[in-house]
Parts: sequence; C-alpha cells; structure tokens
Amino acid sequence: MIRTLQELIDTNDPGWPILEEWIGEAANKIEILPVDKKRGEEVLLYTQITTRSLMGALAYETGGLLIDDGWIRIFGSGCERMQRSLISWNRGKTFTEYGEIPPYLLIADDAIGGHYALNGGFFGKDLGKIYYNLADSLNWEPMDMEYSQFLLFCFETDMDDFYQGMRWKNWHSDVSQLNPDYSYSLFPFLWTKEGRDIEKVSRKVVSAEELYESMMNIKSAKR
Repeated sequence: MIRTLQELIDTNDPGWPILEEWIGEAANKIEILPVDKKRGEEVLLYTQITTRSLMGALAYETGGLLIDDGWIRIFGSGCERMQRSLISWNRGKTFTEYGEIPPYLLIADDAIGGHYALNGGFFGKDLGKIYYNLADSLNWEPMDMEYSQFLLFCFETDMDDFYQGMRWKNWHSDVSQLNPDYSYSLFPFLWTKEGRDIEKVSRKVVSAEELYESMMNIKSAKR
C-alpha cells in the first residue's frame, strides 16, 4: 500500500533533530545544502521513507550534505548546487521506474569516484547494511554498518586515515572548488601498480554520471 505524503511526514518523532545534534557535534566539516521542499516531498513519495528515519529526514530537510569540503557527497533532495538527489541519482542505475524496489540504493559518493550503497539484497542477506566501492578497488566491500552508523562514520571518522594514499597534496583546495555533481577521474587507475603513487596520477574533472558509467563498464569487463 502506497503511503501519502501526510503519512510519510512524521511530526511526532522526526529524525531531523537527531541529525541536527549530530552535525553540530561532528568532528568533520559538514555543509548542509539548501532544501527544495518540493524535491524533498518527491523523494519521500518515491522511496516511501518516512521522516522518522534519518534517511527520510535528510532527504526532506536538506539538499544533501557535503563532508570534508565536498570530498564525500551524501544525497538528499538535490538543489541548485547539487542537482543529484537520492531518487534521481538512482533512477536508471539501481531501478528503472519509480515504485520499483531497487536491489541496492546509492546513498553517497566521493570526489574520486567511490560509491556508497545501501543493500537491498544485491550484496547478500545483510539487508540495510552499507557497502562501499572505493576508487582503489573494483569490488563492493561491506562496511558492517547501517545508514545511521554510516552518517556517524562520515561525521566522526578521520578521513585522511580512511582515504590514505588517495588524497594528493593539494586535494583540499581542489575539492573545495569542485561542483558536487562532478568528480575527479584518475589515471592510471588507483587499483593498478602504476596508480599507487597518488602524486603521479593525473586528474581530470568529469561529470559524476560519466565517471559512474565508466567505472561500471570497467567492472563488467573485469567479470
């Protein structure tokens, strides 16, 4: 049964106050992108997620979140600055038509083509758990955490440590000026022997869409 917008907007126990508190106490720099209420409502209706959940609250209350000056981009409702929303970014990738239950849901990506996804059965029996595909790997790896834990991971983790070997000397100034609908295409690829020294890897700014398609094609070719 499809729930109405009124049923999806939880006014008694919304998740947003929890998110606000977490963001206020976060160790990493977080930018809240402005929300477009119409887009936020569309995300709720198409996903059937309530605002009691943190994913629904984030989509309804924000255009998305930028972590570490935009190194990680968490999808919300989308906005002028980051057009990609939780629902628009997944359409054509994890589902074809609205209303379909996707095998996994892309929830965030990073500035060098890494992707984070919520398991809907595609990766195994651990439904609701987060998987990641970092730019130095061709494999989806389990993070053994749910969506709320993933948000805390983004808010609290030392990203220099997590992305060790994948951040170049001037990454901060470069990424802070990068449009969050774009990413850096790296060559040689970081999973190759030639790509192990990030300072010697070339970087080209391409649309996140182009880089995603390129990486999926490489994955398919390697199978």
